[in-house]
Amino acid sequence: MAAFENAVTLGYRCVETDVRATRDRVVVVYHDEDLDRLTSETGPLGVRDWRDLKSVRVDGAEPIPRLEDVLGTWPDLRLIVDPKADDVVAPLIEVFRRTNARERVCVGSFSAHRLRWIRTDAPGYTSCSPFEVVRLRAESWSFPLGTLEADCAQVPPRQPLFGDISIPVVDAAFVRAAHARGMPVQVWTVDEEAEMERLLDLGVDGVMSDHLTTLKAVFERRGLWG
Repeated sequence: MAAFENAVTLGYRCVETDVRATRDRVVVVYHDEDLDRLTSETGPLGVRDWRDLKSVRVDGAEPIPRLEDVLGTWPDLRLIVDPKADDVVAPLIEVFRRTNARERVCVGSFSAHRLRWIRTDAPGYTSCSPFEVVRLRAESWSFPLGTLEADCAQVPPRQPLFGDISIPVVDAAFVRAAHARGMPVQVWTVDEEAEMERLLDLGVDGVMSDHLTTLKAVFERRGLWG
């Protein structure tokens, strides 16, 4: 919650986060499958009930928040949410219904299955699946491949292939292809100032970064903040 508070205080109106489900179907803001890396506890998060997690602290300081607490604390904040496993999708849909928050949440995932589930049971804003990104990339090379169900393209600047080999995803042709479909291009995770500038020069519509003050400074300098 402290990280979200910091972003909101800086003036951000949209944040990105990952969610998982506890054993008793509470949707929590957490990236890893296990508690080992970020807390003093061990084992999978998903085998714990919510009451067991209330005392757990990330880096010994911050509690693991429920998604509903984030939505309720900042009712005007928009979120990009990535359901990290199949077992969180149904509880996530329940949260949307209880909080009436679907219209301010974009769901993105590496799982096409989860995105189809969300699009069927909780229609609203969703990002491209990896296969849809490939199709959009092919279209940018003049190989149109039919309709896409996604509303936006959230992508990395480059896509790793193997070893140190990667290929560019975001270039002028990709941005043009997405925009021709009316799809904003939002790029993650960009922490270098020069890369932020390059992407904005290409015409991308959003940048996700862990370096909030740097990104804000770039947007302010370009007259894009506010």
